[in-house]
Amino acid sequence: MASRVHQPLENAEFDFVLARADAPVLAYFCGTWAKVAEVCREMDSLVREMADAYGERLTVVRTDMVRCPEPTRRYGVTGAPSFLLIKQGEVTATRTGPMNRTQFREFLDANL
Repeated sequence: MASRVHQPLENAEFDFVLARADAPVLAYFCGTWAKVAEVCREMDSLVREMADAYGERLTVVRTDMVRCPEPTRRYGVTGAPSFLLIKQGEVTATRTGPMNRTQFREFLDANL
């Protein structure tokens, strides 16, 4: 993933990124198990594209649900890919499942 997309390796790193974010955070929860791994890999390029397109307006965190189980539980994420928009520590919008470019932009534009 591009440098605009944070990839925490543990729970504390996820929390650190959220605490330091000046912009709303798009937490992208992805899975590595067989049923969702391919879909999540396909979403990675679109997530990078959105991170670049929205620039400073958005902080993006790609969260592996296995490596970071605490945020996954805390936010009640049960499926992958899942997208949570977090503003000042509060979840303001969620979306589960793959999206195309238009749907992704609509989700972000409606909730930023």
